[in-house]
Amino acid sequence: MKILIADDHELFLDGLTFALSAAFSNIEVVKAHDYIDLLNLLETTSKIDLVLTDLAMPGKTWNEALCEMKQKFPNIPVMIISAAYDRETVLGAIDLGAGGFIPKTSSNKIIIQAIQLVLAGGIYLPKELIQNKEGNQPDLHFKEEKSWGRILSRRQREVLHLMTEGKTNKAIARELDLTEGTVKLHATAIFRALNVLNRTEAVLKAKELIEQT
Repeated sequence: MKILIADDHELFLDGLTFALSAAFSNIEVVKAHDYIDLLNLLETTSKIDLVLTDLAMPGKTWNEALCEMKQKFPNIPVMIISAAYDRETVLGAIDLGAGGFIPKTSSNKIIIQAIQLVLAGGIYLPKELIQNKEGNQPDLHFKEEKSWGRILSRRQREVLHLMTEGKTNKAIARELDLTEGTVKLHATAIFRALNVLNRTEAVLKAKELIEQT
């Protein structure tokens, strides 16, 4: 497996390289120090399996660089690892095609799990993005929860409702005037909030909860 990591702080690059090398066997790490370097390496390096990049680097704005990467190399998953992970930034990166967003404060274990999820085709989101207003992950006891809808945002309830109608992410995005990336983000948040693994389980759980209200 070949991972291209990009960050303009050498110490962080070295630490991340060490963590990846310890976690994955037969891994090759390619390093970039800015967006120009990153894009050049994508052009000249074969068989890259994953890009793991910081947001704030010289050479381009992060949204310009991410757009260019996804346009030129649509089949290479790109993950963001950044000290800035406010909701607007995370949503913006996912909308532009990022497959995951990891806070730099994450442990090595979380980083490795996030990478494995994205390589398996999932989307990784920081847990802070789906916490409730009190800052806690929902502790769900469905049989006792009379207002279960409160664990999901209004938009997430809309997405879940359309899921129960059997609509695809593309159809949901069109109906709600969202990008498909944003629908995927909402779906991932729904799965975590309902403690399910996929769309089918989410729909079944939603029907179960509705019957209990």
